[in-house]
Amino acid sequence: MAAKTGTYTLIASDTLGSLTASVTFSSISSAYTDLVLVITPTIPTGAYDILMRVGNGTVDSGNNYSVTRLSGTGTAANSTRSSNASGMFCTYYGYPTSTNPSTTIINLIDYANTTTNKSMLIRSGNAAAGTEAIVGLWRSTAAINIITMSLDAATNFSSGSTFKLYGIEAAR
Repeated sequence: MAAKTGTYTLIASDTLGSLTASVTFSSISSAYTDLVLVITPTIPTGAYDILMRVGNGTVDSGNNYSVTRLSGTGTAANSTRSSNASGMFCTYYGYPTSTNPSTTIINLIDYANTTTNKSMLIRSGNAAAGTEAIVGLWRSTAAINIITMSLDAATNFSSGSTFKLYGIEAAR
């Protein structure tokens, strides 16, 4: 008999009906091995990074995140590194506008483990601007049970932005 492969289970979903400053998923079950967050947001104006913060009970906004980013436009490449960020910056070239939305996929690996720091893989892209791959680390051994998405400036996500959180079951 073949082993069961991992399965995506939709845990929560939010499609915004109006301008919204942040989206939070809380009381996340520890029943899965990994989490996948798929977001397709837009913003009314400007070029702002999407910021993700995680935590256990409360969101950690301290300088406990490390980020390595590789990005490119098709004509230029860039890389940056931050060791003491106050959150995970999930976009750079993928600024999501109403005329050019982008999709960002965030993998939170072994999120419920309480013996290791939490690793994250992020892929984001915008056809008009570029694409990127980000590796992140939340320097905490606490299990993740809350995730908040916001923008790095005082602006809002537009109506129609979608946020979907999936749990991945362990293969058996």
